[in-house]
Amino acid sequence: MDTLGARLAAVEAGRVVIEMAWARGLTQQHGFLHAGMLAAALDSACGYAASTLMPEDAGVLTIEFKINLLAPAQGPRFRMEGVVVKPGRTISVAEGRAWGIAGDGQEKLIATLGATLMTVVGRDGIRH
Repeated sequence: MDTLGARLAAVEAGRVVIEMAWARGLTQQHGFLHAGMLAAALDSACGYAASTLMPEDAGVLTIEFKINLLAPAQGPRFRMEGVVVKPGRTISVAEGRAWGIAGDGQEKLIATLGATLMTVVGRDGIRH
């Protein structure tokens, strides 16, 4: 998330919000936030949300996601929210939404993401 300039804005059980600013190095040829950057931030929001409901010694791995790009990712700021819709001992399902935030504070839904995540326990190097 450091590479994207993203930060955790809210963390609660089953829900995480990530915020980030527009940066030229994260854009595609038309100046919009690149879909890959958007997908990475949404995937992280969903993964962190799932992690909040897992045992403390567990890690989380995304095993599948599907993103719907609804509008060009423009705005000086962006907000990504991940919410767990079905927690599980081994497999969890989360949904993500991303908004572009204009200079006047107006928000526009720009993407949705559905993610399937796996709880991982007892593997070195995997942490929340």
